[in-house]
Amino acid sequence: MTVTFLQFIRLPYRVMKEISFKDDILPLKDKLFRLALRITLDRAEAEDVVQDTLIRVWHKRDEWSNIDSIEAYSMTICRNLSLDRTSKAARSNLTIDEERDQPPTHTTPYEELATKQRLQLVQQLIDRLPEVQRSIMLLRDVEGKSYREIATILNLSEEQVKVYLFRARQRIKLQFAKIEEFDSTNT
Repeated sequence: MTVTFLQFIRLPYRVMKEISFKDDILPLKDKLFRLALRITLDRAEAEDVVQDTLIRVWHKRDEWSNIDSIEAYSMTICRNLSLDRTSKAARSNLTIDEERDQPPTHTTPYEELATKQRLQLVQQLIDRLPEVQRSIMLLRDVEGKSYREIATILNLSEEQVKVYLFRARQRIKLQFAKIEEFDSTNT
């Protein structure tokens, strides 16, 4: 089959970028760690998952030129490895990082305690979400990923991502309100 110049111009054009492990994949290790940590809820396990992810990505280096997004590819591997290593019965609650746990300095000790307890409650509610909703919330609200990127990582449509995210946020909002209402009526 011969292709004329005009037909060649109309062919889908895909920019081939040379992917470097050092420059393109290694910088993802912190994002991969946060994703693994949110799924496994165990620091040592998350470190192992990241290492396994990097090894698997390295072993697929011959296929890198066929991958549209090496970040999405790596995140998908990390997510799948994390899920494989995690059983629902073994999950424990993850505490919120100390940096985000620090209240403003102009609050009273009582307000600081109340804020800390609310953050812990929200974290517990997030941990109880179904895995897909929890992953979407992490990728969107913590990692700042776009709906398209999340859809690629989780192998969902963008519409599904939006629906799952909406349902997850609504569920947390309603459960939090019920608990806050219950606490205020019992004090």
